[in-house]
Amino acid sequence: MIGQLDLSTLQHIWWIIASLVGSLFLFLTFVQGGQTLLLTLASGDDEKSLVVNSLGTKWEITFTTLVLFGGALFAAFPKFYATSFGGAYWVWMLILFTFIIQAVSYEFRKKPNNLLGTPVYDTFLFINGSVGILLIGTAVGTFFTGSAFVLNEYNQVTWQTPFRGLEAALNFFNLSLGLFLVFLARSLGGMYFVNNIDHNKLTEKCRRSVWVNFLVSLPFLLYVLVSLIVMKGFAIHAETGEVFMQKGKYLMNLIGNPVIVTLLAIGLILVIYGVVVTYLQRKDHGIWFGGVGTVLVGLAIFFLAGFNNTPFYPSSFDLQSSLSIANASSSHYTLTAMTYIALAVPFVLGYIAYVWKLMNARKLTLTDVINDDKAY
Repeated sequence: MIGQLDLSTLQHIWWIIASLVGSLFLFLTFVQGGQTLLLTLASGDDEKSLVVNSLGTKWEITFTTLVLFGGALFAAFPKFYATSFGGAYWVWMLILFTFIIQAVSYEFRKKPNNLLGTPVYDTFLFINGSVGILLIGTAVGTFFTGSAFVLNEYNQVTWQTPFRGLEAALNFFNLSLGLFLVFLARSLGGMYFVNNIDHNKLTEKCRRSVWVNFLVSLPFLLYVLVSLIVMKGFAIHAETGEVFMQKGKYLMNLIGNPVIVTLLAIGLILVIYGVVVTYLQRKDHGIWFGGVGTVLVGLAIFFLAGFNNTPFYPSSFDLQSSLSIANASSSHYTLTAMTYIALAVPFVLGYIAYVWKLMNARKLTLTDVINDDKAY
């Protein structure tokens, strides 16, 4: 059955799969958001250890999901992977560096006689949660604003600025999307702590933090949404394959695909509901509403960028170098083989959910951390 699918269908399927993995990563950035709250919410070493150990059971899942996202793009859309990672390598190297210092920090922050000291490692965690997510957001923003690259006839990439991708942070749309993701991650981090930690004083501060960070994120979200409605977008002529700038392109993508509108609307409603039940109703399960809502919003963003004859990695310097799911994908054979392998993904996700449930069978307490000689 899968082998009988045409190339276009397989390309769409793999953009959906890659989008789902990327959207799951956006939900899991509650780890990064929680790390940025470490220096402001936790009072004293015991509370800091409680926060870090709450995140310590999940940070590897976030990192693994990011690697899986990159791997899915590499296998399904190798031309995009080669162009972005080969051309905009400074921004990707910096993102990778923030995740390296995150891993080092969890490993060494509490080791006796560690080289840098616990405060330095805590600062590294803050950098990963703020700079790392900001840069990821600005990179995703280039799906709509374009990047300064040119591909020659042999698909060799030439980047047109010496900043190699870092210039994306100078675009206010990209920056706004990055800042929205940073403060959304902080809100999700607060929701997660409320759900995972048994410490009344700390969780009360987390509830207020959820509310404050969500309010701060709103102006950036509104700017992104309004910009997508009014901005010119990159479009592909259906008959000739020529890329051109089209007024209201992303608005037409929204109007022309009710699935995207539905995902965006339900996602935003769920995120808002998660914030409300956590802060106003004093409930502990807001993270699940906020998390599912974040995944749906992420799917809407990726679908908006990739479907309906839209290049998902446009070139602002040379329109015809822009990449779409049609011209950046692997061969029919490769996508077919990968699709068979992807049938195992639901079982992997089920296993992750099962292990997560076991780890969260009861809330984490100070006693658990103090009495654990392997605590972070």
